[in-house]
Amino acid sequence: MTSLLVKGRKRDVRPDKTSRKPGLNNAKLTSNHRTSEIETKQGIQGNPKRLIDSDINIQTFEHWLDNLDSATRESFNAFAEDTFSPIQVYIFAKFLGYEGSIICVDHWVKAKYPKPDHLKVLLYEIKEMQEDVRKLREDVENFTVKRDAGVARIAQMQKEIRGTIAQVDLFTSAKDRKGLLLIGADRAIREMISIFKDDPIEGPLQEAAMSVWAKIQYEE
Repeated sequence: MTSLLVKGRKRDVRPDKTSRKPGLNNAKLTSNHRTSEIETKQGIQGNPKRLIDSDINIQTFEHWLDNLDSATRESFNAFAEDTFSPIQVYIFAKFLGYEGSIICVDHWVKAKYPKPDHLKVLLYEIKEMQEDVRKLREDVENFTVKRDAGVARIAQMQKEIRGTIAQVDLFTSAKDRKGLLLIGADRAIREMISIFKDDPIEGPLQEAAMSVWAKIQYEE
């Protein structure tokens, strides 16, 4: 405690409480730092959860796949490798008795047999060609390119765009048509097997169903 003389009277000046406890501010800073670290760790751990869920889905589907006989499993893997649609893979799995989620199938296909996205490539090409046509038209209007040459080139590029759009339509319609055929075949075969369950004809019927399914799945 320090005494000061103020206008003839003594006044005691007590030291500040915080100055007597030099560790208080440091403790607060340490606490804030730890809280920040916890929040940062929680933010970082948010993304791996999706990866963990994906791994669980893959393991779940692989567990079902491992319980198939070797011939059926080999046939299924060959189909999953050749086809570009995870929906068709899911339908084939359902035909084989799979009762899980399509999400597990989708994660498994992406991890096991990653596919190029041809539809995305075609759509990107259309967008790029349309941008080229726009720029060429600007060049023609600004007399940077001769009008007759520019018009001829624009007509040719528009023809290429229409051809690419036709490819997109054919690609999507073929996928949709095949998917509908597989769904219908799956439903019909399931109904037939259900009707003849525990019947002597059940075994030959399942073999015939596999042959029909194989023929449909490899048709263009």
